[in-house]
Amino acid sequence: QVQLVESGGGSAQSGGSQRLSCTVSGSRVSRYNMAWFRQSPGKEREAVAGIHSEGSIKYADFVKGRFTASLDNAANTLYLEMTSLKSEDTATYYCAAVLTLDTDFRNWADDYEYTYWGQGTQVTVAS
Repeated sequence: QVQLVESGGGSAQSGGSQRLSCTVSGSRVSRYNMAWFRQSPGKEREAVAGIHSEGSIKYADFVKGRFTASLDNAANTLYLEMTSLKSEDTATYYCAAVLTLDTDFRNWADDYEYTYWGQGTQVTVAS
């Protein structure tokens, strides 16, 4: 049973930084494409960043230059380093995973591509 558990959310000031973690258990992350999504109240879930198991990373335009996703295979953990935070970054952030063999990385931003999801961690940015 693959389980994803996010941590690191909380409150931050506009312009500040925050680091999210997603720890995976039940399998090795090296077999999976991983992603970060977020959802704000009243809005649809949107993709933030995607990481292919071989290392390629994609970002949504609205976080390019501000957010950095990384994967630590030894720790079996996905990270999202967020800087220059804006009030519009306030959302619940989710990590997701899908076996690399079961997906096409060109579809990294489509949430239906992912099999496993974490429970989410809230990030609130005060303006």
